[in-house]
Amino acid sequence: TGGRLAEIFGERAIGMDLLQRRLGMTWGAENFLKGLKHNAAMRRLIDAYSQGVNAFIGSLRPSDYPLEYKILDYAPETWTTFDSALILKYMAWYLSGGGNDLDMTRSRAVLGAAETDKLFPFQAPFQDPVIPVGTAWDFALPAVPITSDRSMETGMPPGRKRGDAGDPFDEPIGSNNWAVSGKKTKSGFPILCGDPHLQLTLPAIWYEIQLSAPGINVGGVSLPGTPGVVIGFNEEIAWSMTNAGSDVLDFYKIKFRDKKRGEYAWGNAWRQTTVRREEIKVRGGKTVMEKVLYTHLGPVPFAEGRPEMPGWIPAGAAMRWTGHDGSGIMAALYLLNHAHGYSDFKTAVAKFDCPAMNIVYAGSDGRIAIWHNGKFPRRAKGQGRYLLDGSSPAAAWAGWVPMEQVPHLEDPVRGFVSSANQNPTDNAYPYYLGWDYGTFERGARINEILAAAPPLSPQDMVKMQCDALSLRARTILPRLLELLPKAGLTAAEQVRARELAAWDFVYRADSTEPTVFNLFWSELYRAVWDDEFMARRIFAAPAADRTMELILREPDSPYFDDLATPAKESLSDIVRPAFSRAIGRLEEQYGAFGPAWRWGRANPVTIRHLGRVPGLGAAPLAVSGGRGIINAASAANGPSWRMVVELGPAVRAWGILPGGASGNPGSRFYDDGIRDWVAGKAYELLFLKTAGQNHARISGRTEIGGSK
Repeated sequence: TGGRLAEIFGERAIGMDLLQRRLGMTWGAENFLKGLKHNAAMRRLIDAYSQGVNAFIGSLRPSDYPLEYKILDYAPETWTTFDSALILKYMAWYLSGGGNDLDMTRSRAVLGAAETDKLFPFQAPFQDPVIPVGTAWDFALPAVPITSDRSMETGMPPGRKRGDAGDPFDEPIGSNNWAVSGKKTKSGFPILCGDPHLQLTLPAIWYEIQLSAPGINVGGVSLPGTPGVVIGFNEEIAWSMTNAGSDVLDFYKIKFRDKKRGEYAWGNAWRQTTVRREEIKVRGGKTVMEKVLYTHLGPVPFAEGRPEMPGWIPAGAAMRWTGHDGSGIMAALYLLNHAHGYSDFKTAVAKFDCPAMNIVYAGSDGRIAIWHNGKFPRRAKGQGRYLLDGSSPAAAWAGWVPMEQVPHLEDPVRGFVSSANQNPTDNAYPYYLGWDYGTFERGARINEILAAAPPLSPQDMVKMQCDALSLRARTILPRLLELLPKAGLTAAEQVRARELAAWDFVYRADSTEPTVFNLFWSELYRAVWDDEFMARRIFAAPAADRTMELILREPDSPYFDDLATPAKESLSDIVRPAFSRAIGRLEEQYGAFGPAWRWGRANPVTIRHLGRVPGLGAAPLAVSGGRGIINAASAANGPSWRMVVELGPAVRAWGILPGGASGNPGSRFYDDGIRDWVAGKAYELLFLKTAGQNHARISGRTEIGGSK
């Protein structure tokens, strides 16, 4: 994140380091620390945390260094508050950075605004939003000025391959969370559940802890390098988070005065650019110096096009991102850790600004709630969907959505709240927050289960977190099989089609139907959209849910025609070839139909080493579930922590990491949780009343002394 990997890995990491600096990650961390100057309590907290880390580092001899340091021939540096700030900014970037402004601008230039809005609707189809449809809002929308945007030339963005519509199963960074009130549980007490979906690594991204001291007793998981519990519970409340997905990053095309780029237009005047000189030290090589231009809107990552420029970054554009600002996230976590009820919770989340999150709450007071929470710019509908005019003050953000008016739901009659990265609201919500959210499947499936469930226990919730039914398959496959003609199919293809017709849409690790459906759907998706790329018509592929809507509700859509042929194809014309290609590809890759086609073998989950050191990760895992499914384990991503908390007179919690408690590859606790994580099990978490409490599960104690 700080752009210093070349100091360890040498020249091969220079490009990555330069990109981090160009994106303003170190600048954002500096702004975070500047903001702490006005918060003495948080400054003391982060200083004390750094001192604790350094006390441990100082106790180590080189022989005590972790294995990774020995492999890399690298010694740990003194930990600084800047390092903690960088980690917080990295998580903000991981969850809210990037964008498709450039591809959308190019697509609109070809399709026109009306057709672009049809293919990329502001309200995605089939959605069951975080805040239920029909919710009334008791505030009026302040006036927001009409803004302008600026379309670019319609050439191919650097880094984009022609003729590739992408992966229809590619989902944004996501997670699940929900809470049910006591009226839906066997115990009569609320239950909260959360499983953040991130990269799966050994050691794990999270570290399970309990912090017990005067005024605080909290458990859950921390983010190593930063103080406090991020997702967890205390004796009175529990909370968990999913990525909100609302748009908090816009690109502005800058009009420089001349080739020197010393000034840029803003309204009727010229403003001076500033230059930030970045120094990249290189192990075994010469130091690299780089100049990055800044405007009042933010950094200009690339003033002009370069071969190494990522395809999503527009050349000559400034990046306005809330993550570059100072942040209250550390104060928010501190207050959550200390919260005694819903009022304290609301005070805490009001400071949780970037990354924006869906934060779910359950309390021993019986209350449940969810807040689609963050620092959201006030914008006109669609502002930021395309590349904006960086010379027009009318294109600037018009302040912030008041925290008390962000979407939220408290103690609903239905008895539960939930989120899974889907649209936060229906169209009735007064503010525009964005449009590119997760597809409907996980959120709708969670709500479907909770709405119909009998009184629930924590064990029911543990099981639900591993639900592997695919709403995508259940929604679209019956129609695809209706369109699949029996004539012309080979004998093997007919058998596979009959198996799909009898399938219950559950992605079991030992089943072959998920493997066949996944590739069938991928081939059909590409049949719809690849020719649009080939003909240079669009640069951003419509989402899977919009493609499903075309198939189910607009079967005569012109997008089913293959532009590469003189004939005019219909939907039914492209289904059979897509199915045949899928079966052919499976036979080519895995041989004749057999065990190699099983979902868990054909699509294993990989838990790699955090530093990508060969041999220190886990063997490929056969896991039930996948993208767009509650148990969203897929490739190298999935539930990075599962947690279930029952609030009551005595809080009880269950959890599991896809790994272990130790970061030492030589320890049996390095990966001892993987087998149970795959099987969908969870352990009851040991939560002590006080740090000195005895318990039969305690096998030993380590006491660390300190001085004031």
